[in-house]
Amino acid sequence: MTRGTTRGTTRDMSPGMNPMERVFRSAGVMGWLHVVDIDDGREVGLRADEPVVLASVFKVALVLELHRQAERGLFDLTERVRVPGADRTGGGTGLAAMLDDATLSLRDLAYLMMAVSDNTAADVLLARVGREAVNTLLDGLGLTATRVTQDCREMLTSLRVDAGVADQSDVNQACTDPEVVARLSALDPAVANRSTPREMTRLLSMIWRDEAAGAASCAAIRRLMALQVWPHRLASGFPFDDVAVSGKTGTLPTLRNEIGVVEYPDGGRYAVAVFTRSYGTAQNQPRADAAIGTAARMAIDQLRTHI
Repeated sequence: MTRGTTRGTTRDMSPGMNPMERVFRSAGVMGWLHVVDIDDGREVGLRADEPVVLASVFKVALVLELHRQAERGLFDLTERVRVPGADRTGGGTGLAAMLDDATLSLRDLAYLMMAVSDNTAADVLLARVGREAVNTLLDGLGLTATRVTQDCREMLTSLRVDAGVADQSDVNQACTDPEVVARLSALDPAVANRSTPREMTRLLSMIWRDEAAGAASCAAIRRLMALQVWPHRLASGFPFDDVAVSGKTGTLPTLRNEIGVVEYPDGGRYAVAVFTRSYGTAQNQPRADAAIGTAARMAIDQLRTHI
């Protein structure tokens, strides 16, 4: 396929006509999508300006602010931080799942946060840089619909409280009940960490064009996103050795998200943001995961084909 050359073109078809909508519906989810050619601005969208819950996708803005503060000399990313084993933020990966005291550098905490979505690492870093500093950064980049309102601990605590269970380990089972899911504030973009698909692709584009921070910082963030270990969502749509996919997932009950950049060997670079919410409450929904990659591939194919 060839890269399209028309600059500034936007395709935002009505949901009833959009083949990506059919992909989402066949997977049992509602989908929000925005894909943009980083270099010429052509874009494809589906509900691209509607508010969505970020879940762990908010960690991209956090890692950006971390690097910008390091640029200003507020700390050195090699500074080592002690993370006690007791009272860690919950989660199934990284330090959040480990039991013993640990000491890591700030940049290694950032690696765990981005590569395996470590909630403990994210909360340590957010406490260090400050929530309001992240929001000030977003305002400065013109991303005024994007807000970080909660750290991971607050998000998980709200799930437990809203689900009406005493222990965090009981949340997943409780959330198989649609009535429980309906009252979760963590799924409400008016309350939770939030953005729009379009603002997320703008953020990615600025990182990939070295506009969001210094060139070295943007390169470091791109490296971290390329190290993400999850291949079952965005990357599943691009099973080619010569196509690189960098991303950051986000997951909450009924929510499966991923933002990232897909890079082709001919130089084509595409920022992608896909957010989904399932109609069912099952914890394992491989069709919903795969729909993210399939819809992203369809959108990029539209941009890479002369029509």
